Amino acid sequence: MTSLEQPDSRPRFAARLEDWLHVRRARRAISRGKSPSVIPYIGYGSTEWVRILGRVLYLRPESREHTRFRPDVAAVSRVRGWRTFTSLSVPHQPVRVLIDDEPVAEVFADRGGVIDANVPVSLSPGWHTVTLQAGSSEAAAAPVKIIDPRASIGVVSDVDDTILTTALPKPFVAAWNSFVLDEHARSATPGMAVLLDHLVAAHRGSPVIYLSTGAWNAAPALSRFLARNLYPMGPLLLTDWGPTHDRWFRSGREHKQRELKRLAAEFPGVRWVLFGDDGQHDEALYHEFATAHPENVAAVAIRQLSIGEAVLAGGRSKARLHRSTSGVPWVYGPDGASLREELLKLGLL
Repeated sequence: MTSLEQPDSRPRFAARLEDWLHVRRARRAISRGKSPSVIPYIGYGSTEWVRILGRVLYLRPESREHTRFRPDVAAVSRVRGWRTFTSLSVPHQPVRVLIDDEPVAEVFADRGGVIDANVPVSLSPGWHTVTLQAGSSEAAAAPVKIIDPRASIGVVSDVDDTILTTALPKPFVAAWNSFVLDEHARSATPGMAVLLDHLVAAHRGSPVIYLSTGAWNAAPALSRFLARNLYPMGPLLLTDWGPTHDRWFRSGREHKQRELKRLAAEFPGVRWVLFGDDGQHDEALYHEFATAHPENVAAVAIRQLSIGEAVLAGGRSKARLHRSTSGVPWVYGPDGASLREELLKLGLL
């Protein structure tokens, strides 16, 4: 239960209506033979704990329905975005956690079926396998990156308009991209996959984390997009949509602020290269974070949108170009190749 969902708080009408509809949909799903199934996502952690990420949905066992939600299926047929947004989550479902086939804990999904829990464990740096199981359903596995304590550089990257082009800020365009187009219709930003790959190669053991205001519903499709376009493997930190017990809509900006502060607290010895674009609020968010935590930021790299992209995005950020914030360097460029040249000058590549 999050701080926004205290048991003694009075839920808003929208949240109560959502719960009422959910109960009826759940009854229908169960009557049709569906049961709680876990969709695990890539996690991360230190040598002393891991962050388990996933989602519990009502799905029909041993059916093709599972494939559209799985992030590790490369040969998924073209899936329209709206299909993932009609999925039915399972709130507060207990989930068993195994790491490298050893049982370690039981965690619980939240009100929206999202699993986001820290589990104490002793693991060596590198990639491990987390297996999650709800009830008697088939267990599902996903990788988890244990960050080397000696790692000094990490990557945090925005997704929309930074590593893929979607023109997300424009409501109707965003709805078309999210609900109508299939994932193959989205394009990778030129040079960004190569840039991130070179950063990871230059700093062995560096974590790569993709931070977005997108919904968890889109996680499987985004994971497949990243793999198909050869981006370095790393966890997605997304958010949930819909009302909570004390507000009508969740804040994407607060989500990013919260996750950046969390990473700074979890890995105080890591300096992050922050990637974003100048079409939303990335500049303001990164400026705020770099000012408060300059010791945790190696550089800020902002992709400049083209004129056409800026028009679709509703204009450019009104923030001024930042050349330095508390000693943190800022670099700008329209694509991965130009940003790579700028980071080379800083000695980060």
